[in-house]
Amino acid sequence: MNGLINYVSCGVLWLGLVVKAPDLVRHRRDPYLRAICAVLGLAGVCFFLGAEPTVAAVNDLSGIPNLAAPLTYASITAYSAASQILIVYWRGGPHVHRTTRRWVVAYAFVLLGIATMFALGDAPVERRTDLDTYYATTPYLAEMIVLYLVGHLAAVSVTTVAALRWAREVDGWLRAGLVTLGVGTLCNSGYSVTKLAAVAARWGGRDWSGLGTTVSPAAAGLGALMTVAGILIPLAGPRLTDRQRTRRDYVRLEPLERELNEVLTRRALRLPRPRLASPTTRLVWRQTTIHNALSSLDTFFDPALYERTLEAEAQATGDTERAEATAWAAVIAAAVVEERHRERPLAPLEEADRFRDGAPCPAILVHIADALTTSPLVAAARAHTGTTTTGTA
Repeated sequence: MNGLINYVSCGVLWLGLVVKAPDLVRHRRDPYLRAICAVLGLAGVCFFLGAEPTVAAVNDLSGIPNLAAPLTYASITAYSAASQILIVYWRGGPHVHRTTRRWVVAYAFVLLGIATMFALGDAPVERRTDLDTYYATTPYLAEMIVLYLVGHLAAVSVTTVAALRWAREVDGWLRAGLVTLGVGTLCNSGYSVTKLAAVAARWGGRDWSGLGTTVSPAAAGLGALMTVAGILIPLAGPRLTDRQRTRRDYVRLEPLERELNEVLTRRALRLPRPRLASPTTRLVWRQTTIHNALSSLDTFFDPALYERTLEAEAQATGDTERAEATAWAAVIAAAVVEERHRERPLAPLEEADRFRDGAPCPAILVHIADALTTSPLVAAARAHTGTTTTGTA
């Protein structure tokens, strides 16, 4: 079961790496992007090498009883350093490169120490899950174990403090990502803390190996996944927000398109509706369709109605943006009725041209669509125009 969980976690992390790989290929010189991919890749390596079937395979294929242990420790150490370097690049500042070089050099020495201590030590009995406590009193191997655990604890502690401290200074998706990352690295610290507790207990003659074989892997797994989630949240969050906003705007524009439906149909202005399209494509289609209809109605727009409605709504609400949207909604609703009954435009051509220069910008189309269904001024303009055109027909 432990192997299955490890491999599933590894697969999820490497899937994230595959998703980010095209960006890395296009921007291979971006240190921040390289740090993200390093964290994703190394976190997956930690899970892969820590799975019991992998441990057995590495030991058997190498012929060295416990070679999988220093390899796993090295991957954990590298992952810890990569997480800290990512925070440094993420936040930026005048001394980014100098700080990252210091971290790289420091953990290069830790990796060298792990390899040296393992080479000097003697571990003839294969231990796939409890090597830390089994060899906690063996010369050189004990030092190797303490070295990687202290190095891991130092990195995740610094990362936790840096992430949570920075989270207090920002908001939105970045804050959510930093808090998640900080909590994840805090969980990660549980891995080294429980391992160190089990090792210290072994030094005192007690057997707390269960901490290292049950609690530590759980803390490491949860911590790694939360850390990666914290990295991905600020990247995916804004995109998700944009997609939701796009879908919402598409739906909100439906009343305006429906208001213009008669004009679009009679003048064959409606574009073919895209099928299996993205939310952005569907929104652009609806905006373009609305723009086509408004362009055909521009000579029917009534400047006097616009000014009256704008003034009345501004006095009633004090909201200039809402007043502008309501005024446009009234003019559009009246123009649709006018176009239905008249062969020639209401306003002289030169006056219509002046009015067209102030046509509604795409940013307020959704507010115009809202006003069409909610504003009594728009309903009154539509009804008055209908009565007038019927009486003069």
